[in-house]
Amino acid sequence: MVRVILVRHGQTDWNDGSPGGEHFRGQIDVPLNRAGIAQASAIADALSHVDIAAIYASPLSRAIDTARPLAARLALPVQPLDALLDINYGHWAGRSYREVAEAWPEPYRLWRTAPHCLRIPGGERLEDVRERFSQGLVRLVERHEREIVLLAGHQVVNKVAICHLLGLELSAFWRIRQDNGCINRFDIASGLATLLTVNELGHLPSYPRQIDELPT
Repeated sequence: MVRVILVRHGQTDWNDGSPGGEHFRGQIDVPLNRAGIAQASAIADALSHVDIAAIYASPLSRAIDTARPLAARLALPVQPLDALLDINYGHWAGRSYREVAEAWPEPYRLWRTAPHCLRIPGGERLEDVRERFSQGLVRLVERHEREIVLLAGHQVVNKVAICHLLGLELSAFWRIRQDNGCINRFDIASGLATLLTVNELGHLPSYPRQIDELPT
């Protein structure tokens, strides 16, 4: 058996507080903001007692820097893993949701209603993300039998990963929530994953606000 602890990176300015609203990020390397740095520290506080054997992160700095405080406490390296790389948003990357909705109304509508049916203009499909993650997961499970590993990813890759681990169709993408700095836990044995927790937020300083307010 392998226990997988999957976290989403901390907040960036493109997640919250950007002029014009939230922006598509994807494979653009956007750094953590002050809140994101605090979330990374909170993840380290929550997991520093866990006997984690290895820490992997998307090669993008917001994921690596989310894993770094925990890695420092456990004296482990943060190993970049392409399987955790965020989706390629193509022509949408760096644009606000509002801009994309105005410039690509039909693809944006499909993204919000049936994302599994869409190839993002100039970018990837959710199926491409699933394939990338699943191949990396096979190698991780083989490498870390009877160990606990931490993976630091992104909203899209985490949602896709959870669908894959639970045998769900990618049409369930929007039914899974992944807040910045959240923690998910799975056990994987004999090729089957068991969900232990999803979108844990209790360790975060902003947790009371997150559960008391409706998401935008």
